[in-house]
Amino acid sequence: MRSAARTAANLEFVQASDETDEVARRLAITLEQRGIRAINPPMAFPFDLENYPERGWVVSHKVVAEAAQLGRMGLHRSVIHPRFGSFIVLGTVITNAELAPEPSLTVPHQGGATEGPAGEGPGRPAPLEFNPCVNCKLCVAACPVGAIEPDGGFRFSACYDHNYREFMTGFGDFVEHVVESRNKHDFRDRVSASETVATWQSLAFRPSYKAAYCVAVCPAGEEVLGPFVEDRASHLREVVKPLTQREETVYAVRGSDAAEHVQRRFKHKKLKLVASSLRPSSPRGLFRALHLIFQRRPARGWRAVYHFDLTGVEPVRATVTIDDGRLEVQADQLLGRPDITVRCDGKLWLDIVSQRRSPVWAVITGRLKTTGDRSLLQRFAACFPR
Repeated sequence: MRSAARTAANLEFVQASDETDEVARRLAITLEQRGIRAINPPMAFPFDLENYPERGWVVSHKVVAEAAQLGRMGLHRSVIHPRFGSFIVLGTVITNAELAPEPSLTVPHQGGATEGPAGEGPGRPAPLEFNPCVNCKLCVAACPVGAIEPDGGFRFSACYDHNYREFMTGFGDFVEHVVESRNKHDFRDRVSASETVATWQSLAFRPSYKAAYCVAVCPAGEEVLGPFVEDRASHLREVVKPLTQREETVYAVRGSDAAEHVQRRFKHKKLKLVASSLRPSSPRGLFRALHLIFQRRPARGWRAVYHFDLTGVEPVRATVTIDDGRLEVQADQLLGRPDITVRCDGKLWLDIVSQRRSPVWAVITGRLKTTGDRSLLQRFAACFPR
């Protein structure tokens, strides 16, 4: 996982994921053979993508792992196990079996083991009373797109647009380049040969992550913490720097915090500007996805309250507040005094957001009506670049 050759890391991902799915499958089958209902949702893929980019998984393994006291969510948004650290993949078996807690459980922690209290209630494990994260913030330093912020913020779209480039997020963009290209030479100008074959490999073999450096550099966990504590300089030299100094293409949306981060922090890496792949397909989905694509940098230093009153097949009434780098979305409610109110058909607003329709045309034709400070629409758009 720590190799600068990311093919080695991705092979380990694939193999560990397959093994996890097989363990969960055997467990579910065994339970069923004993008359107990059980199901093992995929560890990762396949997803149910009918409503993409909204939730496509059956169960969130990370949430289950935390509830089962297997670890705590780290700054990098991966679960950190007390013993194995970040070097884990997670699987879940859902069952109607009644689980009884152990009379006493040993809860390991870095530096030894302590007796933990018995759980309370059916199947409830003893609590993990410490956070395995050592707060080194190496995940912050290593992320090529700055998805992990020192203050705990997380730029979801930054991670998604780069790390998943060769499959989920990038594939749609790849297809659009195919459709829009005038000829093979135009296509080659848009998409390099290495990108084309990398996309083919990821689709034909298994998904290949572009980074996952946050997991690679994490020193947490009993089995991996020792060398870091004894010699931090060696950890930085042998683990972190080969990844941060790696020459590679980094993908980010134009005008995003990620693009600015690459240009400022990793000038030796090649920045390629791409279209956002988080494109909601419904008006309600749009507002549910706003927090995923929100950019904090263009939202700093000002405050505004937006009311959206969208009509049509799927009407939406929502209040969006942007306040000095923070976002709050209240769906199905128009609350407070707005600085601007937007009224139009919901499908039209989706077309405007996706740049299929011009907002100027919509205003001139009377299809889009606004009251308040219209200049706030430009500020709004800057916080959600496409």
